[in-house]
Amino acid sequence: MCGKGTTVVVLAAAVLLTRPVPAEAASADDIVAKSQRAYFYAGSDMKARVLMTLASAGGQKRTRELTMLRRNKGDAGEQQYFMYFHQPADVKAMTFLVEKYPNKDDDRWLFIPGINMVKRIAARDAAQSFVGSDFTYEHVSGRDLDADEHRLLPDEKVEGKDCHVVESVPRSAAEYKRKRAWIDKSTLLPLKEEYFDGKGELFKAFKADEVRSIGGVPTVIRRTMTNRKTGHTTTVSFTDVAYDAGIEADIFTERYLRDPPGRWIK
Repeated sequence: MCGKGTTVVVLAAAVLLTRPVPAEAASADDIVAKSQRAYFYAGSDMKARVLMTLASAGGQKRTRELTMLRRNKGDAGEQQYFMYFHQPADVKAMTFLVEKYPNKDDDRWLFIPGINMVKRIAARDAAQSFVGSDFTYEHVSGRDLDADEHRLLPDEKVEGKDCHVVESVPRSAAEYKRKRAWIDKSTLLPLKEEYFDGKGELFKAFKADEVRSIGGVPTVIRRTMTNRKTGHTTTVSFTDVAYDAGIEADIFTERYLRDPPGRWIK
């Protein structure tokens, strides 16, 4: 016969066995990978009209208007980007093409109509300014997950939204020495990012100003990057956003840099 003490032990063990086991916490790498997919890979493809506003600390403004096309290539993380600049006059008809690869340098080409030249953008220039803005080429098409070492910091809220906080330190060349990202737990979109230089000083900050559902896909339709040292800002607004538009693969070739596809860039 079992004594009273034995019965208590058995009951306690039964409770432990039937108690729900908490899910394993997501790693920093998992969160960043899911955030990149939500931010850069939504849909099989995407088309949008983009207005880029560059503002100096003194209030002087310049604009860039372009059409952006993006197409995913399978499930391995490869992508293609095509951009056509509508205005102003000094960049009109300029085109930009990206072949994005996981775990190796992307291929980037820029067609400059004024001199009728296609320029290959070197991998070392990926952290350079994109057409004079506060965004870099990497901000446009993304940075490899493995290019940084990621670690989780305590969760925080951004404008009432629960966020993962991830700190990233580059393993390879970057414009920053450390980055912090606040990633919305519900949409996995980055709501805020801060970039620090070699002295540990904040020099650049990103903010998702407006997130809207487009066909059921949470989308950052307005975003701002600010250079905290110069006061210069770049605000990017997306309109006419469409996912799964059926963009043809052959558009993303060097041929169309000089002869853009009229059907898609109107």
